[in-house]
Amino acid sequence: MLEKRNFYINGEWVSPDQANDFPVVNPSSEEVCGIISLGNETDVDLAVDAASEAFTDWGNSSKQVRLGFLNALLKVYNDRAEEMARLISLEMGAPISMARESQVVTGATNIQTAISALEKFEFDYKLDPKNAGINIFHEPIGVVGLITPWNWPMNQVTLKVAPAIAAGCTMVLKPSEIAPFSSLFLAELIDSIELPPGVFNLINGNGEGVGSKLSGHQKVHMVSFTGSARAGTEVSKAAASTIKRVTLELGGKGANIVFDDADEKAVSRGVRHCFNNSGQSCNAPTRILVSKNRYEEAVRVATRVAEETEVRGSEFEGKHIGPVISEVQYNKIQNFIQKGIDEGARLVAGGLGKPNNLKKGYFVKPTVFADVTPEMTIACDEIFGPVLCLMPFTDEQEAYKISNDTSFGLTNYIQTTDLVQAKRAAKSLRSGVVEINGQSRGPWAPFGGYKQSGNGREGGVWGLEEFLEVKAVSGLKD
Repeated sequence: MLEKRNFYINGEWVSPDQANDFPVVNPSSEEVCGIISLGNETDVDLAVDAASEAFTDWGNSSKQVRLGFLNALLKVYNDRAEEMARLISLEMGAPISMARESQVVTGATNIQTAISALEKFEFDYKLDPKNAGINIFHEPIGVVGLITPWNWPMNQVTLKVAPAIAAGCTMVLKPSEIAPFSSLFLAELIDSIELPPGVFNLINGNGEGVGSKLSGHQKVHMVSFTGSARAGTEVSKAAASTIKRVTLELGGKGANIVFDDADEKAVSRGVRHCFNNSGQSCNAPTRILVSKNRYEEAVRVATRVAEETEVRGSEFEGKHIGPVISEVQYNKIQNFIQKGIDEGARLVAGGLGKPNNLKKGYFVKPTVFADVTPEMTIACDEIFGPVLCLMPFTDEQEAYKISNDTSFGLTNYIQTTDLVQAKRAAKSLRSGVVEINGQSRGPWAPFGGYKQSGNGREGGVWGLEEFLEVKAVSGLKD
């Protein structure tokens, strides 16, 4: 049993203002695996004040100083990667192999990407060589509030913390209270590299008690939030009264268009991608749109892949999928599956209840619905579980119309060997990311969405720029 009640504020581990114990549940066993404390407004004030005091010096620190700390963090992160993997697996149910090979690796990659972006970034340059009197300064925005989810904990945390450090910002992190241990461990790593006190602070808490207070705090100059569209709306409302910058990475309902000439593994690749992380990824390709000429073949392939997908506890090594995060999430997914059945979609794999061999844990059967129509609930709403919708289309324009007929716009996918068609499709899809034939966008590319998938971008130089103000300065002639 892990007991991690303290917060990390101003370079020290401190007790919360008031005791407010919160149990953390292992989703594989449904048993309490640890205790944290939830913070309140007083805790938020203490952390923000620490960040505000630290900003004067840290905001004026040199690029080389920041690079030194980021490189030190990357080293200790990699040195203790196995400990991080085990905490992620315990708290949110990622199978240990996946936690080790994917979840933890994304964190290291994001830190390295921030380092590379910082090395190349020019914070002060002439706007126009012909008019040497105009300079452009890039300056840290100030104190930032970072609010992160549970599904890819180190990916989302490091996508914010690393570029914030690189930019010269100070910060208060509120990780998900249902998967907090990996972030607390990251705080231990940051403490070990002796980052100046107050630059990084961490408070555990829920959205109402800490998230809203952080978002609306007068001394917080920016909020970076990743989570649901509903919660993102609340963050934006809380931040509005102080006119602070808000960046949001929210939900998705990715379409994966399989054209006639797609390679033979296109469907199976898409199904496995959808089920990865037990379907708990905002960029999952949860709608596979297939040309009518290949539709029944696609149904057969998707059914087979779903039936072959093994579901086991997170403690086991292997390529299986684990549980979903919580009882609340499990019940939500079950309700969506029932909706699919009730609204007339053809259930071809999986369905209601847990896999037969699993009695304990929040395990969901890998589920595939065929003959899904655009107006069905399962085609419109983000399910956030291993549930796939198969939809036929007759021509390109119909495929684009169905794909774009959603309030989300995070990541869409295209499967075709015709690169002219692929480029045409990429331009037609309303999303922040389009991936073609299974090629990942990579860590250097920007990540973010259109419409209700949010605003702003993370990753690469775009992720660094989100934490900077731009200042035009005239009269500085050589």
